[in-house]
Amino acid sequence: METLKHIRSMVEGDAKFMRRINGWLTIFWIVMIPAAYFMKWLESVTFVSALSLWALVTGHWAAWQAARVEVVQQEEDQKDTDGRLVNRLIKESNLKKSQKSRTQPGKTTRKPKRGVK
Repeated sequence: METLKHIRSMVEGDAKFMRRINGWLTIFWIVMIPAAYFMKWLESVTFVSALSLWALVTGHWAAWQAARVEVVQQEEDQKDTDGRLVNRLIKESNLKKSQKSRTQPGKTTRKPKRGVK
């Protein structure tokens, strides 16, 4: 049981592993579609049931992973309420803070082209 908990903790935190395993599973199922057709497994209620369960589990797993990512992003956004991240990015790069526009709202600084009405 401890081994399963260890594997689960490794898998949850490793985005590269998750991307790799999901890529290989996608390729596997793409190959399995014609194989199941030619071997007449699609006529088997057991096979179709197993495939439906697999789709259900993977769909919920993907939604759960996406929700976890959103929670982490929201927590990071709440931590950076005073703009520390923006200030750090400005320091570490050659970016400059944008200046407020000096034009009045609704007016542009471009000159209209001659002869165009």
